Amino acid sequence: MSFSDVVEAIKTLSLPEKEEIQALLAQYLREEKREEIYENYLVSQGEEKAGKLKFSSDIDELMHSLED
Repeated sequence: MSFSDVVEAIKTLSLPEKEEIQALLAQYLREEKREEIYENYLVSQGEEKAGKLKFSSDIDELMHSLED
């Protein structure tokens, strides 16, 4: 089923069904974003343990690190 097929199928639903689809999509998006945040957290933990992360409060040093 293609994306356009899904869109067309949604158009035929009743208003309550469309609202339920909307609520489900919002929930699925939240879950995916949480998973992405968690995966980024795990990567950063690994980088910290490997000594790949640098911390600084010097703005010039931070700007320079962004350019690299």
